[in-house]
Amino acid sequence: MLRDRLGRELKDIRISVTDRCNFRCFFCMPADGEVTFLHRKDLLTYEEIARVVRVLTPLGVRKARITGGEPLMRAHIENLIGMLAPVDGLRDIALTTNGYRLEEKVELLKTAGLNRLTVSLITLKPDRFKRMVGRNLSLEKVIRGIKSAKSMGLEPLKINTVVVRGANDDEILDIAEFCRENDLILRFIEFMDVGTLNGWNLDKVVPAREILSTLAKRYSFEELERKDSSETALRFRFRDTGQEFGIIASVTQPFCRGCSRLRLSADGKLFTCLFANDGFDVKELLRSGATDEELLSYIKDIWTEREDRYSELRFELRKDRGKRVEMFRVGG
Repeated sequence: MLRDRLGRELKDIRISVTDRCNFRCFFCMPADGEVTFLHRKDLLTYEEIARVVRVLTPLGVRKARITGGEPLMRAHIENLIGMLAPVDGLRDIALTTNGYRLEEKVELLKTAGLNRLTVSLITLKPDRFKRMVGRNLSLEKVIRGIKSAKSMGLEPLKINTVVVRGANDDEILDIAEFCRENDLILRFIEFMDVGTLNGWNLDKVVPAREILSTLAKRYSFEELERKDSSETALRFRFRDTGQEFGIIASVTQPFCRGCSRLRLSADGKLFTCLFANDGFDVKELLRSGATDEELLSYIKDIWTEREDRYSELRFELRKDRGKRVEMFRVGG
């Protein structure tokens, strides 16, 4: 296993395949006109992405998660999954989506070799959904996508809900009940200060302890041990049904010391932290004729020099924040 300066192993790769999205959720992406998207020629090809993953598995990477932007906006995304599925050493391929195009894509995704799926669901109120995603779109289409994935057997199916005070924090119990009724694993996520364009401030963060307090008004649950030190979520189980839920508490209970994730952006940069200022350009190596051995050496040097722990030092580092990579550029 490859370790960084804090002794953290490299186990996971998160792959952003596009910076585009059909939603404009304020906690992730700026409004129209405030951002310039990548040109097609600037995107890594699926063949280039698969090559990076093949180089990474000998270094310890066992899981790959495909993200965006919205990954289902990238044409024929199932082709990438099909290229990753046979990679020696890769045990798990997951995808995170807003679910809007899921209904028409889910069969192709599963057939290609997708193992797991996570769908973002930030509200169950149709009018609020339109406001929060900044589009006149149908919440019901997302719900149908979730149910289609369940019917195709893509389980366990996870739901991600970013909780923002004054936006959707009044729906904690409703979303929990929806997930209980539909046998979905729920992950509440504290609103994070990724990038510099999402208007983050601490007053908008609903901390894990408050989410748990709200859930305790209706449900009895118990905390579970982490399956792995690199897990991002605090895990719990409802006592009556045995179903699991979790909270990703990056702001109030940082988990930097267990972070095993490397991120590959759509334009071919490697990021060692979700809150990084900049990445390392692997696309230039890929397109300049570098050998696999040269790529492997480059990535080993990046990881062994890594010492990021932004969430542990958040309030110290925010004083000299500067420009940081945006969520839609590098994935969650």
